[in-house]
Amino acid sequence: MEDGRETAAMREQKRKDRQIDRQSHTIDDTQALENTDSDIGLCGWILVLFSILLTLLTLPLSIWMCIKIVKEYERAIIFRLGRILRGGAKGPGLFFILPCTDSFINVDMRTITFDIPPQEVLTKDSVTVSVDGVVYYRVQNATLAVANITNADAATRLLAQTTLRNVLGTKNLAEILSDREEIAHSMQSTLDDATDDWGIKVERVEIKDVKLPLQLQRAMAAEAEATREARAKVIAAEGEMNASRALKEASLVIAESPSALQLRYLQTLNTIAAEKNSTIIFPLPIDMMQSFMKH
Repeated sequence: MEDGRETAAMREQKRKDRQIDRQSHTIDDTQALENTDSDIGLCGWILVLFSILLTLLTLPLSIWMCIKIVKEYERAIIFRLGRILRGGAKGPGLFFILPCTDSFINVDMRTITFDIPPQEVLTKDSVTVSVDGVVYYRVQNATLAVANITNADAATRLLAQTTLRNVLGTKNLAEILSDREEIAHSMQSTLDDATDDWGIKVERVEIKDVKLPLQLQRAMAAEAEATREARAKVIAAEGEMNASRALKEASLVIAESPSALQLRYLQTLNTIAAEKNSTIIFPLPIDMMQSFMKH
């Protein structure tokens, strides 16, 4: 038990270490992408100064081209002459750009949900199943999501499909049907590690449905029915055995007291008379019939 706790603690510590390493790696990548204005060169500075001068000369009309607003759930990545401005993503709220040299891209920071299309998977025990799921993710670093990948949403969708097939390919049918939560956690960990360089945080993965071939469904249903029938027969046999033991004990009690048999006979008459009044029961001792049976 202590070994299991130590192993779980070690795994948790390793997971935290990997998370810290990823965070430091992400910070380094973000800082590398956020170039200073001095990197644009002499020609760049000339263009920036010309843009500022043009903006000042065309006031107040140019102010409407310089003021931009992003919503609470959005961030803006500003490019000046093709380079990301120092400071990273801007927003939410109001910010300014130069109309001639600056451009920006809005990034949605809300959690995005998408369905994984049904995937035909060959399990470890050579059974073909169709599995689908759902993934919840959000953009954690807007700068990396814009600069490191062309389309983060499409890449995450494709990666989720391949990860689902890879993870389920290492499981047998019984594990897929019973350990959905473990499979979902494994997929989430794999996706989160793979999308960390893209600034994507995979929050949750769920397995929606596992579809089996029709023949396999019939075979499993027949197996379950046979198992239940066998269990019912065992229970019935145990009941008969218990009943026979009770009858044996009752016969021993009646044999010890001959009047008990008469009382049992009167009780039976009372029970029959309550339902069928026209029925008459006359007890005939078996000893009287033995002489006739011999002849």
